[in-house]
Amino acid sequence: MFYFSMYLGSQLRFLYEASWYSESDIIAASLVFVVVVTLCNVSLGLYRRNLGTHDYDLLARVSFSFGLAIAAVVSIYYIFPEFLIARSVLGAAVIIAFLGMMIIRYFFYRYAKIERIKKQVLVVGSGKKAVELVTLNDSYIHKTFNITGFLALPDEQVLVDKSLLINSDTSLCETCQQLNIDEIVLAIDDRRRSMPISTLLDCKMSGLDIIDLVTFYEREQGLVSLNNVYPSWFLFSDGFAVSGFRSLTKRVFDIVTSIILLAVSWPVMLMTVIAIMLEDGIHAPFFYKQVRVGENNKHFKVIKFRSMVVNAEKNGAQWAKLRDNRITRVGAVIRKVRIDELPQIFNVLKGDMSFVGPRPERPEFVDGFIERIDYYAERHRVKPGITGWAQICYPYGASEEDTVRKLEYDLYYVKNYSMFLDMSIILHTIEIVLWGKGAR
Repeated sequence: MFYFSMYLGSQLRFLYEASWYSESDIIAASLVFVVVVTLCNVSLGLYRRNLGTHDYDLLARVSFSFGLAIAAVVSIYYIFPEFLIARSVLGAAVIIAFLGMMIIRYFFYRYAKIERIKKQVLVVGSGKKAVELVTLNDSYIHKTFNITGFLALPDEQVLVDKSLLINSDTSLCETCQQLNIDEIVLAIDDRRRSMPISTLLDCKMSGLDIIDLVTFYEREQGLVSLNNVYPSWFLFSDGFAVSGFRSLTKRVFDIVTSIILLAVSWPVMLMTVIAIMLEDGIHAPFFYKQVRVGENNKHFKVIKFRSMVVNAEKNGAQWAKLRDNRITRVGAVIRKVRIDELPQIFNVLKGDMSFVGPRPERPEFVDGFIERIDYYAERHRVKPGITGWAQICYPYGASEEDTVRKLEYDLYYVKNYSMFLDMSIILHTIEIVLWGKGAR
């Protein structure tokens, strides 16, 4: 749709006169338009699988996305004149692409057989862990699986709705075939309880996928479920590999990305310095340095724009609160749009941080977390980042419970790191900044 919108825009512009653009000109302009609009849509969460119903707001997201796309396309045309296209053609293309996208989504949601797209799941187990799966993706716009039923184990306390239990005289394999099951998920409260191994093996050999809860949560929610994980899982699961080549490519990526961001953001950083000085006086510090825990538990000083009053923690370290009275007026603004994080670019260039990774925490908090939270120390296997998987998936953490939830996302990142995941996180960070999610 995006590609042909440029063609249609050109046809409408030159409907009554000869076009002065060649075929190659239109192709080049269309490719630029496609790439920019698609990336803007990605960065605004329009292709995010786990987009919540309370965050959906399709019209606002599409409008923001196309506004960014127009600015980006015009900038590209200005920098690279060989891609330049008439404003009338671009305007027509934007309108056609916008309307086309909204119409396609409307007809898809109205007429597509959504249930056929979902994975049909049979859950082995009917206890506490099985109950948690019932509402697992209820808050998502794009639901990816449907629980067809639950298979209760002998002598197991049944907590799920009894109407969802599978009662059949046939074998489990035949039942799965009758119900068009795609996947069997093992949700057993007590792992010491005997499982129907031979029956499950028969299903496996018949072509059904059988997965445990940790793998299921990892795929569906992008986290490592600490309530279901066990030590041997870390030993035998794929991922968590730190190679020399991976470290080298990530370092190169960090340097290039940081230089680009610094080149783009330095005017904003300069205006932030001026704003802080105007509010607090010319002698007040505009940078704030704080000790954080980095890779392999090494301490370093993170650099941020000061967003709180001077000596905000004279009584000791404490969590940031909602409507925190220590935050200055300038600080409230720069925290909301994450400008206070920009000086961390220098931490990345120095090598203390990566551009993408778990957020660095303060040693005063980390020591306690390692004692009380299982596997917390594993998040320090990689460099901390300016932005991260937990930041785009979970709101601001201001309690130990929030820390546990964010750790689940951090462990997912450590396990599944790739350059593609890093680029995806960076794009989705734009959505977090524009929507002001998680700021405090």
